[in-house]
Amino acid sequence: MPTVVLMDASLSMTRPVSLEGSEEFQRKNLAVHGLTMLFEHMATNYRLEFTALVVFSSLWELMVPFTRDYNTLQEALNNLEDYDKTCLESALQGVSNIVQQEWGSTCPCQVVLVTDGALGIGRGSLRHSLATMKQRGEDKKFPLPFPFPSKLYIMCISNAEELQATDAMDNLEQLLTLSGGEGHIFTMDGPLCLKSVQAMFGKLIDQAYTPFHAVLRCGNLASDVQVFPRPEPVLLDDEVDPVPKAVLTEADEVGAGTTDDMEEDTSTNQMAGKSPNFCVLLHGSLKVEGMVALVQLGPDWYGMLYSQADSKKKSNLMMSLFEPGPEPLPWLGKISQLGPISDALENPYGEDDSKSPFPVQPKNKRSYAQNVTVWIKASGLQTDVQKILRNARKLPEKTQTFYKELNRLRKAALAFGFWELLKCVAELLERECTLLPDSAHPDAAFQLSHAAQQLKLASTGDSQYAAFEHNITPMLTDFSGGGGGADRM
Repeated sequence: MPTVVLMDASLSMTRPVSLEGSEEFQRKNLAVHGLTMLFEHMATNYRLEFTALVVFSSLWELMVPFTRDYNTLQEALNNLEDYDKTCLESALQGVSNIVQQEWGSTCPCQVVLVTDGALGIGRGSLRHSLATMKQRGEDKKFPLPFPFPSKLYIMCISNAEELQATDAMDNLEQLLTLSGGEGHIFTMDGPLCLKSVQAMFGKLIDQAYTPFHAVLRCGNLASDVQVFPRPEPVLLDDEVDPVPKAVLTEADEVGAGTTDDMEEDTSTNQMAGKSPNFCVLLHGSLKVEGMVALVQLGPDWYGMLYSQADSKKKSNLMMSLFEPGPEPLPWLGKISQLGPISDALENPYGEDDSKSPFPVQPKNKRSYAQNVTVWIKASGLQTDVQKILRNARKLPEKTQTFYKELNRLRKAALAFGFWELLKCVAELLERECTLLPDSAHPDAAFQLSHAAQQLKLASTGDSQYAAFEHNITPMLTDFSGGGGGADRM
């Protein structure tokens, strides 16, 4: 999960902070000290994650593009210059552009905003941006929420009392809400000093950058692993009283299977060491054989491990998490029932690998496998109506096809409660009847009038005419085939 550090470089960050027994510090110095602490932690524990540094005042600038080189980030941080007033909106738009250009709109990203809480004055200030947000057109929308999954952490180089003396805290809380509510606002406790800023950034590290250590087991083999980014607890919507499900710190490998296409990764494992290591063995095996390994993350929760290359020379052991539940992949069936071929009474793949037990066929036929009419877009409905009208113009030759398409539309409209559609199609048929040329077969007018009348009756919702099982049948006339006129006489 990449990180963007958004550093306030406005003049208000140069305000002095008096520290006992030392030279005078600026708020910017405290911010640099806190970010140095964060970069050192990430260089040790998050070496594979990418971080970018953006500074802003009235304009914004990308100081360091996404990199794993924390020395470059630290050097840029130490050489920050001071600029003019704060304009946070343009900086947030810049972050949005940078992340989308590098990672697209699906990769989750963490944004760490470091500011002193002085959010600008007049036009361009955060206060002005929030006040005018609802009066803008689509081309000037406020950049939050970001078009990609994100968490916003706001690090205030000031204490809560100072922020609450103005409306700064309210504005920052509104900013966090607009971002989606994922994240937190951190303030300094007590006087503004190095100790307070260390404590504040320590809280950020504990919440967002704590390494996730676990043990990967397979029978008698085991290996200590570190997973990053840290797997987030999952809340199931279909539970009455949902309880977040978290990945256990001891994961069991269930088995391995072949694969042709690798999915997008959701988390990363990288092991390093000179001594024999089960994780290195597993990674090498999966890479060479082109296979994936199923892993159990908790009760009724599974995932898969596989190798994915960063470049031609470097690859990582990846872990994708499935949806919690006993059957996360319907075609695979219950994962708890998987086992070695040797346990089966007969080889499920046949003696010559000519068959396969997968995909597991569902017991009940799915609704989407039925021949039903579905209108997802207006174009689909328009196509069905046009098909009826085309057949209507070719009556009586297309009588059977006309009524078949008419009944299909009628049933769908009744199923959806779309009474207005029946009435509108009836009016269209009546209009077609009036537009018939003099050379048209007399039966065409009778059939169109008959169909229109039946649709109008069905549109009333009367159970006598709107029965779902009922089909509109062709009207028997003296012009119809099959001796209809003789029968009527």
